[in-house]
Amino acid sequence: MSPNTPWFLVAGGLLVLMALSGSVLKRLPLSAAVLYLLAGVAVGPSGLGLLRLDPVRDGALLEVLSEVAVTVSLFTTGLKLGPALSDRRWWIPLRLATASMALTVGLIALAGVFLLGLPPGAAVLLGAVLAPTDPVLASDVAVEHYEDRDRLRFGLSGEAGMNDGTAFPFVMLGLGLLGLHGLGEWGWRWLSVDVLWAVAAGLGSGYGLGWLVARLVLYLRQEHREALGLDEFLTLGLIALSYGLALLIHSYGFLAVFAAGLALRRTERRETAKAAEAGVAPPADVRLAEAAEQAAEQAEGGQAAGAVEIGAGGEAAATDPLRAPAHLAGAVLSFNEQLERIGEVTLVLLVGGMLGGMLAAGPLPAAALWFVPLLFVLIRPATVLLGLLGSRTGRDQRVLISWFGIRGIGSVYYLTYAINHGLPEPLAREITGLVFATIAASVFFHGISVTPLMARYQERHVRGSGGG
Repeated sequence: MSPNTPWFLVAGGLLVLMALSGSVLKRLPLSAAVLYLLAGVAVGPSGLGLLRLDPVRDGALLEVLSEVAVTVSLFTTGLKLGPALSDRRWWIPLRLATASMALTVGLIALAGVFLLGLPPGAAVLLGAVLAPTDPVLASDVAVEHYEDRDRLRFGLSGEAGMNDGTAFPFVMLGLGLLGLHGLGEWGWRWLSVDVLWAVAAGLGSGYGLGWLVARLVLYLRQEHREALGLDEFLTLGLIALSYGLALLIHSYGFLAVFAAGLALRRTERRETAKAAEAGVAPPADVRLAEAAEQAAEQAEGGQAAGAVEIGAGGEAAATDPLRAPAHLAGAVLSFNEQLERIGEVTLVLLVGGMLGGMLAAGPLPAAALWFVPLLFVLIRPATVLLGLLGSRTGRDQRVLISWFGIRGIGSVYYLTYAINHGLPEPLAREITGLVFATIAASVFFHGISVTPLMARYQERHVRGSGGG
């Protein structure tokens, strides 16, 4: 028997099981990520022994895998956010990704220094790793489509889209305090380059590239009936281009990818609005139904596999002056959501396997028993409530935003990024234990609470008591 045979059996069985039980899971009080994590533990060193990864030794591989998963998820998040940038709802995620983010990093750093005995740089780094809400695992509480205006879902989605980039300055600050990154005299380089330039350039380059690509594709399709099909390549290309351009100009690629997805959606919304003003655009519910029907037609015709041509119905929608913008955004979003699910399965499975390896080597840090509750029950709620003071969010929405500060794949990326940039192994081991314990707790507790809490919230929201 080939040594890879057990892997094929385990991976295939898990994927088929999840496909068959997808509708059942939506009714159960747990998320799919919980099952992925348990499956990872089962195939890790404490189980079948098929997966033997170490987050410190194999940090380079894990950094690349988590980087890809996060970029795909951020692009998807940007595509789902429909309101114009002038919409007041944007103030909620903006506050969460800036004020609440900074407060979270600060409070975790204080706990790291005074309660964990970490050096200041390592404590700031721990805060930066654990502060962001994860865009990959937060999909169960994210907006469901671009017409979704619920403040809770929009706030969490926007926060997850932005704070995976706004956490980066604090990662660089932590590395700088450890002597692994240049901060400049009195921190001038950190403030001017790592904060102001990298954030602004990342958002600007990503948004500009997303707008340019969207306009070019729509022009070719509407005016010349060209650039048809292969929307999958367009998706991957735009993600890679926006991320690569941001890195080339020394800015944050995560913010650029999110902004590119946002720009593509805003371009679609503006073009659709122009048609609506002319009185010839179909209503929103009709556009959504058409997009779903076209996606189903494309899937049946082998479009997902990368066919060169599209069906007559799909081509008509792709080139129609009225429907082309919505068709483009819908096709890109449909493919990206599939990539996002694959990334979630892969990374959570690996996290489970590495967690199993840590358990096999010995117990997780004893400090995790009080540190994780401190983060979930005290630090996250306090920073959210302070960040949202004066906002138009209702009490139920603030409580749920406070609870659903999900930690996951983004934390894996920042941790391995720091490891690969010279974080000393003793510190890396100590921080890794706390980070993985926090991720596992987040996957489990948020996973088993998301279905009942969101169902209750939706019920109250429908009755008019949830705001939105």
